[in-house]
Amino acid sequence: MIYFDNAATSWPKPEPVVDAMSHFLREVGANPGRAAHHLANESGRIVYEARESVAALFSAPDPMRVLFGANVTQALNLAIKGFLRPGDHVVTSGIEHNAVMRPLRALEEQGLRLTVVPCSSQGWLDPGNLEAAIETDTKLIALNYASNVVGTIQPVAEVGRIAKRKGIPLLVDAAQAAGALPIDMQTEGIDLLAFTGHKGLYGPMGTGGLVVAPDFDLDRLAPLLLGGTGSHSEQEVQPTFAPDRYESGTLNVVGLAGLLAGVRWVQAQGVNALHGREVALTQRLIEGLLSTEGCEVYGPLDAEAQTATVSFNLRGVDCGEVGLRLDQEYGIMCRVGLHCSPAAHRTIGTFPRGTVRFGLGAMNTIEDVDVALDAVRDLAGE
Repeated sequence: MIYFDNAATSWPKPEPVVDAMSHFLREVGANPGRAAHHLANESGRIVYEARESVAALFSAPDPMRVLFGANVTQALNLAIKGFLRPGDHVVTSGIEHNAVMRPLRALEEQGLRLTVVPCSSQGWLDPGNLEAAIETDTKLIALNYASNVVGTIQPVAEVGRIAKRKGIPLLVDAAQAAGALPIDMQTEGIDLLAFTGHKGLYGPMGTGGLVVAPDFDLDRLAPLLLGGTGSHSEQEVQPTFAPDRYESGTLNVVGLAGLLAGVRWVQAQGVNALHGREVALTQRLIEGLLSTEGCEVYGPLDAEAQTATVSFNLRGVDCGEVGLRLDQEYGIMCRVGLHCSPAAHRTIGTFPRGTVRFGLGAMNTIEDVDVALDAVRDLAGE
């Protein structure tokens, strides 16, 4: 069995992640911030250490501005719906995931003005085109760090410099980049960074959040949910301080225990080391697919310029059929279709057909790549 669906969810998880979640369920299990007994305190310690680890990974100076939620989609909705108002203008790119596009399109129906800056057919955003799209009432720039369809890494630092010069907050969707690429919020000028735990951070599903830069005014960011936080319980109004203002209800602490272990595992391996290994595997995969007769490969075609996500099609064959046969006949699991990103597929010219997507991860090997290439060649040869 070869698992090439890491762009959706990384698997298998490192053993420390499994152990941490099992330990929490067996030995801790209490609700953080709702009591003073030692199990509740231990639960609270796990949550805080998870904040510290996430903040350190992204070079964010304040762990209390790590706002946990269910996933990157919830974090993006918090940033978009909590910050923007009717009449505001937003600039985004033509290769965004629906987790960005759908909330923006919904707000567009309520009076938001949206400019989508086209990208090249390889998924590149030209920062000059983005800057030209900025208007006097532009309130937010929203950009993914790397495409979930073709892996293209965007010039985030350059966009960050433009945003700072214009005084416009930059929201970055780091779903595909967190843990896979080194990210420094301070040097790259990122004001709001949305991340998920179950991909490159090797944590479980149901974890993620929004990391907020220290100079971003939280008074401008309204919470999505209101309710119990364990703090200021004598009041019937929401606390005004982070992170409590944005974390109503009981957190997924068993998930955060796994996330903490996953982030620590990534930090122990080294993001640069993980990335370097994935670059080697990805380049081998790209070159093998390009040498396969009848195989169309999309994106930068350069492992240094993308994540370990590679999309392709076999000429004249439906991508769904390719994915099904790879699974049933070769034991290779991947994803096919539009990947919740129709804008990206329009950009690379594969809408509505979609693509076969191989998403490599830290647990994959050269042997996995070579077996997969042999399987694709077999199917192409038919």
